[in-house]
Amino acid sequence: MRTLTIAAMISLDGVMQAPGGPGEDTSGGFAFGGWVVPYASEDDEIMGGALERPFDLVLGRRTYDIFAAYWPHVPKGAPHQHIADAFNGATKHVATHHPETLEWRNSRALGPDIAAAMRELKRTDGPDLLTQGSSELLHQLLATDLVDELRLLVYPVLLGRGKRLFDDGAQASAFRLAESKTSSKGVLVTRYVRDGDVRTGSFG
Repeated sequence: MRTLTIAAMISLDGVMQAPGGPGEDTSGGFAFGGWVVPYASEDDEIMGGALERPFDLVLGRRTYDIFAAYWPHVPKGAPHQHIADAFNGATKHVATHHPETLEWRNSRALGPDIAAAMRELKRTDGPDLLTQGSSELLHQLLATDLVDELRLLVYPVLLGRGKRLFDDGAQASAFRLAESKTSSKGVLVTRYVRDGDVRTGSFG
C-alpha cells in the first residue's frame, strides 16, 4: 500500500499561500507572495528530504498549472534542475474537471470523487504519493483521513492572512515527530508520521 505525504511550506500561523513569488496566487488580496524567498539558500536542503525516493505527485488544478508552466522549462544546469527532473519524470495525479487539458507529460486526472480515487490509488502498486501546494485538495485529504506523513517546513514569519494548511474540517488524528532540524536561517524542517487516534488525559 502506498503512503501519502504532504510536503508544505508554512508560516508560523499556518499560511501556505504563494510561497514562491508575488504573482503565484494573489486571490483574496494576498500581498505577501514570495515570502520564502529570503530563505532560498536553504531550498536544496529542504526539498531534498521529500525527493530522496521515487514518488508520484498528487496536485490540485491551480498548483498543477503553476508547476506545469515552470518545471518543464527549467534549463539544463539550472540550480534546481534535479527538482525539475524529479517532477517532470513523476506521474502527476490531478484533481481537475477538465482532464483533456492536462498537457504536462505523465499527467492523469483523478476521478470526480477525490477521496474514493485516492483510496484506490493508495491501494495500487507504485511509488509513494507526494502532494505540494494545492490547499483545497489538502483540506479534502486531511478531512478524509488519507494522509500518512507530514513534511512541514515552518518559516519564521507571521503573515496574518492567506490560505492555510489546516482548517476546521481536518480529521482529528495523532502524529509522531520522526525528524526535526533547524536550518541556518531559522526554518524548522520536520517530518511527522501518522500515529493513530488522538489520545486525551487529565492532569487532575
